[in-house]
Amino acid sequence: MKPYIETASAAGLEWVKSSYSGNNGNCVEVAALPAGARALRDSKKPHGPALVFGAEQWGAFLAGVEAGGFNLA
Repeated sequence: MKPYIETASAAGLEWVKSSYSGNNGNCVEVAALPAGARALRDSKKPHGPALVFGAEQWGAFLAGVEAGGFNLA
């Protein structure tokens, strides 16, 4: 699996933005890929590239979020 998608909007994916995102345009969107992988893109650049994470990488990221590893406070 490539670590990126060159043209995210042309990939035919359903992109989802967090319900916690405001209307300031600074959002990250995620799309489900086969085998539990995920793609991430910048909502300000929907036609630009997207990063791709395998299921194991995505799971490790979520575990870090749930453990508070990314809290800025």
